[in-house]
Amino acid sequence: MPDAGAARPAAARRRRAPSTRGNGLKICVLGAGSLGSAMGAALAEAGSEVRLVNRNRAHVDAINAHGLRVRTDDGERTVRVAAAVDCAGMTPVDLVIVLVKSFDTRRAIEAAAPAIGEDSIVMSLQNGLGHEEVLGEVVGRERLLAGRTWVGGQILAPGVVLAGARGKRTIVGELDGRITDRVRAVAAEFNRAGLATTVSDNIMGAIWDKLLVNAATGALAGITRLPYGRLYAVPEVEAAAIAAVTEGMAVARAAGIAISYDDPRAPWLAAGKGLPFEFKASILQSLERGSVTEIDCINGAIAREGRRRGVPTPVNDTLVACIKGLEHGLAAARSPDS
Repeated sequence: MPDAGAARPAAARRRRAPSTRGNGLKICVLGAGSLGSAMGAALAEAGSEVRLVNRNRAHVDAINAHGLRVRTDDGERTVRVAAAVDCAGMTPVDLVIVLVKSFDTRRAIEAAAPAIGEDSIVMSLQNGLGHEEVLGEVVGRERLLAGRTWVGGQILAPGVVLAGARGKRTIVGELDGRITDRVRAVAAEFNRAGLATTVSDNIMGAIWDKLLVNAATGALAGITRLPYGRLYAVPEVEAAAIAAVTEGMAVARAAGIAISYDDPRAPWLAAGKGLPFEFKASILQSLERGSVTEIDCINGAIAREGRRRGVPTPVNDTLVACIKGLEHGLAAARSPDS
């Protein structure tokens, strides 16, 4: 009798639910910085076979030597999890979670080839827009799941991460909106780890929901240099955030995206819910490291889509300009010719 599996097209084979060898899925967290470390720790504690990949040698060495120290409002715990600076020598995994910075997506997924096998799933949980298109060009759209998470993380020192998962949700889905066995299996793995996860038949709406949350706080935190606890104490900051979200909602409606928010204040409130007082937005963390931010894929994405749709976005345009100016200043300060 011929092999029925061999007769099926590759796309069909790759939509199978991953097998749970042993206790859980075999997972590679590609871009295990602050958020990736926090999520990877939760998955590893729940029994998933996790490998964290981060180019920061000091962070990787600290994790391998002493474990990953995870700090929350409830205290600190140490999680034993494997870490590496790249995917060299790795065997194929069930799930690759992509959490690299948006501008590094193509390089990272191309370098992750050893971890991606015939039935591997690749899922982006990155902030902003456009990552799924890049990933699909490299690994094939049929391998992809999309998702967004409201979980937060911040690296305090090599091997030490501040995690904000309480009350934070994660949404995953197929790009075509189907509810498949494989997306259910991924959601189940996350839920087993205490990462509250639901499956959506409108993942583009979820992506835009998270975009609005990021647009509300990221740039303003970077400009003011305030952690979340202090950011939310400034009424003028809240007004600017709501104005930026209002523009984003108008753009989403013009693009035909079904978002869940009706009140532009809701994404602003959602951004800070459950996070420690001292938690810093990703854009602020990047600026403090002197690195490029993801502004182009967040407020910049709203502004670009607004221009495409004929929707004015003056607040988002201004926020992008301010962050670009800060990036330029940091680059100039590092230049020997400055």
